[in-house]
This record gives sequence, C-alpha cells and structure tokens, in this order.
Amino acid sequence: MLRHGVRITIAALVLAALFFSFGGSSKSVASSPAKKTYTIYLSNNFLGNDWRQQMERSAKVSVRKGPLAGRVNLKIQNVENTVQAQINSLNNIISTHPDALLIDAGSATALNPVIARACAQHIIVISFDQVVTAPCAYKMESNWDILPKVVATWAAEMIHGHGNVFIDHGLPGAPISAQIESGYKTALSHYPGIKIIGYFNGQYAFGPEQSGVASLLAAHPNVNAILTQGYGAGAMKALQQAGHKLVPVVGYTYNVSMVACATTKGASCVFGSNAPYVSSNAIRLAVNMLDGKPRPNPAQIIYSYTPYYTTNVMAISGYPHVQVQKIKIGVNTFPKLPGGLTVPFSPSWVHITPQEAAGTAP
Repeated sequence: MLRHGVRITIAALVLAALFFSFGGSSKSVASSPAKKTYTIYLSNNFLGNDWRQQMERSAKVSVRKGPLAGRVNLKIQNVENTVQAQINSLNNIISTHPDALLIDAGSATALNPVIARACAQHIIVISFDQVVTAPCAYKMESNWDILPKVVATWAAEMIHGHGNVFIDHGLPGAPISAQIESGYKTALSHYPGIKIIGYFNGQYAFGPEQSGVASLLAAHPNVNAILTQGYGAGAMKALQQAGHKLVPVVGYTYNVSMVACATTKGASCVFGSNAPYVSSNAIRLAVNMLDGKPRPNPAQIIYSYTPYYTTNVMAISGYPHVQVQKIKIGVNTFPKLPGGLTVPFSPSWVHITPQEAAGTAP
C-alpha cells in the first residue's frame, strides 16, 4: 500500500512538472482573460464641417490600431441637424442595447430624457464636444471657459494693452459662440486701454469671416487686433485686400490658417484648439469603464487640454501652465494637406498620422 501511494505521489509530481513546464498555472490563466470586444455607437448631430469629419475619422482610426485594436465594434450614426432627428436616432440605437453610447449633442438639455433611458438600461453614455446636462452622462470637452481667455489675453498683450479690436459673434444663437465671446470680453476687460469697435458673424466659415471683417474695415480702418471664432485666415485676407497692414489675429487651429500665418510676412496669430480626437478619448474612456476600471464622477467634466499655436511665443499673463508652441511648417502645419485639417490630430496613447486625420492616407 505504501509503494502504491508513492507511485501516485510521483505521478502527480510529474504531471505538475509537465503543466508548469508549458507555462500553465491557475494563477496565470485567471489573470489573463480574453479581452472582450464591445459595441459602441457614436451619435453625431451633423456632419457639416471639416472638424466633424475629422472627429469621425479619428474615432475610426483609433479603434483599428494601438490599445483599442480589435476591442471595439464602432458604429457611427449621423443625423440631420435637428434635435428631434437625434432623439429618434438615439431611441433606435438604445433598442439594440449597445455597450456604450457616445454623443456629440445638438442640445445641452433636450436629449436628457432619452439619455436617462439609456442609463437605466445600464448603457454607458459619454457626451463629448457639445455636452449635455443629463446627470448620468459622462462629459468630455475642451475647457471653453479658459481657452478664449488665453487667446484674447495674447492679443491684448500683442497690442500692449491699447487699441481697437473686432470680435466675432460666431454663429448667432449657438451656446458655444456666446461662451467664446464672453471669454474674449472677460479677458479684454482687464485692459482698460482696449476698445471693442465692431462685431461680425463669422459663422465658423472662411467666407463669412472674410466678408464680415471687410465690412467693418470700411467703417473702422483703425483696428489693431481681430478676434475670430473660426479660421483667422479669412480676417487676414480681408486686411490684405483692403490694403490694411496686418494686425494680430486670433483663430482656431485649421491647417489653412496655420499655413497662412507661417508663410505670410508680417503675420502675427494665435490659435486655440478643440482637438477632434476627443472622440477617440471618449471611446477609450468607455472601453476602460467596460473593462472594470474606475469610473470618473459624472458630475465633473473631463477637460481636454491642448497646446496653443502662435507666431509669437510668449508667457500668457495669468495662465503660466498653458503650453504654447511656435507654428512650424512640417511640424504642426502642413501646406500639402487639406486646409480643414485641425491640429493637434493625435492623442498621446495612439498614433494618428496627419494624413489619416485629414482623410488622405492610402
């Protein structure tokens, strides 16, 4: 009996040795589960400008490579630019019960009831870019409280705190336009020597920006700086066509404007950025939460901070921690790529090339 027991013990040890020699262990198996693939919908309330198209391209590229490769079944639904159309689309999406739902919203409040229904069905909802107020939705956007104040402060210091400025209303009625304009005015209020002498409706488009500035120049040629909510290059074009000397211009990081400032003698510009890859960051956040990682507080907005780009690098008064980069051809602006490309184009955790972001990659 004793020898039989010894044979059993030896056999067990041999089997164990074989198991571990092939790298098997109950601990290693348990700690390396197969990574799930999640179905994630992106609801976009309109596709009518370059930024929105790049936002969608960024989302598509970021799930094909890097840490999200093979992890996401991404479905994008674009709707006509009405709140009801987006509500109808969201209801249809919820009926399929995806793992997560990302929303670039057409209204801060009107989508809240349908979002609440999604949350009640344990669907993760992340509102990005234009965020909602629904308490259960996670929120991710650029810091529109700080961003316009930084670029307006740069403009004020470029004209040494004295002079006349034009301000862009953006798109009349749009909440983000009012927020940007308010940020401009707040920053300029700290410079009593600066006077706002005209407003125009740039509508986030090159043509309206150029014509709006041209109309103001006819009556107010004594302008010293122009604060747009869009390209900035349209304002520069209006100055040039009017035979006016170039003045400091504020805009946002469209490639056409960055190139114009980098290549035009005497141009001085600063560009703030609302990075289109916020969609990629939203997808990554959703995957992390679905994987069981800690969730942020839905009551707190997750802000995206990106560099500011300028021809004239300086410390911005009151904002010592912001990153300011010199505009450089081939580094952060690209003459051979479409003018609507927005910089920066890649988050740090996945490499999106400028060609991929612009939609020109083979």
